[in-house]
Amino acid sequence: MAKVKITGHASGSGVLTVTAPNTSTDRTITLPDATATIATTAATDALTATTNTLTTRVNAGGRKNIIINGDMQVAQRGTSSTATGRKTVDRFLLSAAGQDEAVTQSQHALTSGDTEVWAKGFRNSYHFTNGNQTSGAGAADRVVIHQYIESQDIANSGWNYNSSSSYITLSFWVKSSVAQNFYGRLHSQDGTGQGYAFETGSLTANTWTKITKAIPGHSNLTFDNDINLGLTLEILMFRGTDKTGSMSLDSWDAFVSGTRVPDMTTTWYTTNDATFEITGVQLELGSVATDFEHRSYGEELALCQRYYTTSFNTGVSHADNAHEGVVSAAIAYSAATATITSMAFPVKMRTSPSLTIYGRNAGTGNYAIYKSQTWTATTTANNGTNESFISLYLQPAGGGLTAHYSYQTSGHYDADAEI
Repeated sequence: MAKVKITGHASGSGVLTVTAPNTSTDRTITLPDATATIATTAATDALTATTNTLTTRVNAGGRKNIIINGDMQVAQRGTSSTATGRKTVDRFLLSAAGQDEAVTQSQHALTSGDTEVWAKGFRNSYHFTNGNQTSGAGAADRVVIHQYIESQDIANSGWNYNSSSSYITLSFWVKSSVAQNFYGRLHSQDGTGQGYAFETGSLTANTWTKITKAIPGHSNLTFDNDINLGLTLEILMFRGTDKTGSMSLDSWDAFVSGTRVPDMTTTWYTTNDATFEITGVQLELGSVATDFEHRSYGEELALCQRYYTTSFNTGVSHADNAHEGVVSAAIAYSAATATITSMAFPVKMRTSPSLTIYGRNAGTGNYAIYKSQTWTATTTANNGTNESFISLYLQPAGGGLTAHYSYQTSGHYDADAEI
């Protein structure tokens, strides 16, 4: 059998002591076959931790951010609005109710004065300016940011969402003009809905702060492999007491509609012209918040166009009469009054979209068709639009088309396939 030999170092004066453990059970130490160094426990633990961190970072590479438009650079619908819903920054929406004066949402251009986020490469934020809520904070009042995430994007993310030792990590930058604590939450939609509430901690007024939350899986989570709503992300500026109450933070629990987050401080909501802005929203696989995944504008726009696309140029009001519409070809399929026009969407949409049609000179209405050397209004109807293209049935006033002839048409559209 092989022998074990301990050889002293010629120039060393220290004594190597091998101490047996206090045990009545035999212990076996297996030495390596080739020359090697046996690291200390502390060194081994440190190496393991470093390896795990690097593994997490490597696994998070590539298309790692599940959130779309997390840096707020795409705003197809417009850049400022006092309305609720999806009005400015793509893929995000404002849910608000109970205000005496509307909250203004906007795509906000950052500057070098926004030191913390500017240095990280962010150039836009999703920005909110509170109105003057003279009636105070009502029980049903709310000001909440949402992004809805497809179930298949979670199911195929690599997250073992039924294991408490598997994580996704949410991170974002936030700034408030009012110093207070805010809440956020995740809400799973498939199976029995589960909620995960968290807090930002008390923010310093007018200071960008990075929030990071490592979120474990849970045995009660379900995410179907389909295009429907699977997970909702919410960031709350305010929520009234009809949907708040005593609850645990940083844990998955069965969704209770009347208790979504703890009772909220009303300071921000009752401060006239208080501001709140957010950028750099990232949801990724693993327990480590890695650097934000900056994607090109073109790539981010294409991801957004899966859910919403428009024929209007970016930044152009949909009531702007200076933009007379997209000109396309149509074929009369009868000698009487009907014709069809089809146009491909920039990308395949999530599902067959709902359409809003605008006239040649904008304003909600109908396409126009060019006949007898003049633009003529039509009665416009959806004619089998699907995920890939828009198809319209046009019936011009007064008829007068020639079957099988080609005609020019002009108008605009919005196509909405949001969750």
